[in-house]
Amino acid sequence: MKKRNYWPLLFIGLFSFAFTLIIWTIYSAVNTPVYEDETFLKSYQDLDKHFNEVVESNRTFKSKYNFEILFNDKKFALIIDDMFKAQRVIEKESKHKKVFFKGNNTVSILITDKSGNLIDNIKIKLRISRPTNHNNTMDFTEEDFSLENGKYTKLVSLPLKGNWNVTGNFSIGNDIGYFYLKSDAIEQ
Repeated sequence: MKKRNYWPLLFIGLFSFAFTLIIWTIYSAVNTPVYEDETFLKSYQDLDKHFNEVVESNRTFKSKYNFEILFNDKKFALIIDDMFKAQRVIEKESKHKKVFFKGNNTVSILITDKSGNLIDNIKIKLRISRPTNHNNTMDFTEEDFSLENGKYTKLVSLPLKGNWNVTGNFSIGNDIGYFYLKSDAIEQ
């Protein structure tokens, strides 16, 4: 009686398993959504190519105007440094923690010239979003804000606790100021 050799079946089984995993990996990758980074509401390619211009534009904007943005009475200047920090660094070391609340938040923007005169003809492009996906992205323009006592004010409702990013740009004529903030929303 001849003894059977099962080694070829083992290799066929391993090959079939590996091939199935390759197909599953490709299928999963194709069905996973991709979210492009849109810091300052620009494509990452455009931001990478023109980042020095963004920094210089902020410098020029700050030299001509006083900028203040308030989130629930916490004041921020025209900052972009948070874009260089990972979320864990923000959670451990940042002064920008716990800026938002789950639920209603007030956003106010005040811009004056260096003489203290209110500027009321600004173009606002502001985005509040989760860092992981675009499921809760909220985009606002100057039309979404109400102008009260020289401040552009908006009530924004954040549906979830956790990390949030705020990015945008503010235009007065040819001058553009860029803003980026990473923070988190907590229970009230």
